[in-house]
Amino acid sequence: MTLAPSLTELVFAVGAGARLVGVSAWSDYPAEARDLPVVGDAFTVDQEQLALLNADLLLVWESGTAEHTVDELRKAGYTVEQIRTRSIADISKAMLRIGELTGQVSEARAVAEKFEQELSSLRASNDGRAPISVFYQVSARPLYTVNREHYVSELIEICGGRNVFDDLTELAPAISVEAVVDRNPEVMLASTDAGDDGFAEWQRWPAISANLYGNLFLLPADEITRATPRLIVAGGALCLALQQARFNRDAFSKR
Repeated sequence: MTLAPSLTELVFAVGAGARLVGVSAWSDYPAEARDLPVVGDAFTVDQEQLALLNADLLLVWESGTAEHTVDELRKAGYTVEQIRTRSIADISKAMLRIGELTGQVSEARAVAEKFEQELSSLRASNDGRAPISVFYQVSARPLYTVNREHYVSELIEICGGRNVFDDLTELAPAISVEAVVDRNPEVMLASTDAGDDGFAEWQRWPAISANLYGNLFLLPADEITRATPRLIVAGGALCLALQQARFNRDAFSKR
């Protein structure tokens, strides 16, 4: 059983989807996951449903599932495995660990190797790109971003960008509008979950470089917000956005 959509996806990725008896809310990929019983999310679990499904193992998201939820599940006698997916390297490790736990070792190894190869290709194709400063907006209200340890920040770096908040200590810190204005990013990124008005707040600050250059980009939501092999798709979109951003910056400087 999984208590995060990304973990559901990782279980299917290593070929163990048939062993899932329940999933968390928003587990919608692959399509087969939508047919499984929903037992809760990172914060709450339907204990009655959980007992009926009789799962042997619960997979929880280390940095996302609330600690009190993990404690309650363990006290209730369930076997709980916390899966870490903070960095890009953690994704391969997570697949290998899930492969071990589900008896899909060779399948997990193959998927992890493919992911690593695709990541290497993405890195090689963007090596030597001109640096550009980037702000990644996790959410607008409240305003959150990521630090250098987060996989999104790593993707930004792979694509030749620099996360303007890479020095903060929290993985996904709350920040102020003034802090963003002060760091003056040349690019602003968010996921498509933000909608068409995802950057509306920033129109009040036309002098921010990202606004001057027209460098406001939305990235595919599920691919950028879930630490799974589909992160390669998000990485491709992010690198294309930064290439367009460099072009826009250069065009502005020639006016």
